[in-house]
Amino acid sequence: MALEITDASFEEVVLKSDKPVLVDFWAAWCGPCRMVAPIVDEISNEYDGKAVVGKVDVDNNQEFAAKYGVRNIPTVLIFKNGEVVDKQVGAAPKKTYTDKIDAAL
Repeated sequence: MALEITDASFEEVVLKSDKPVLVDFWAAWCGPCRMVAPIVDEISNEYDGKAVVGKVDVDNNQEFAAKYGVRNIPTVLIFKNGEVVDKQVGAAPKKTYTDKIDAAL
């Protein structure tokens, strides 16, 4: 399962990670977000130990969504060494996300 990331834990979990981090910005009312959720959970299991995979509920955690200019959801950001290195806006196939993580490994 993907980690639940909050504004309070974002810096520690994402920005200070020594591994690449996939962050899914989502909301419960968003249909495409619900389509992406099982893919993100699968990736979390497959990349366990190699990358950090987490989700930010933008309704409850707006600070970092705003900081990174997330205007449409789902938006998936890939972080490496605390910096955004890739981005996917809108639902996409699993391979799109895994290719982005692989590029950051």
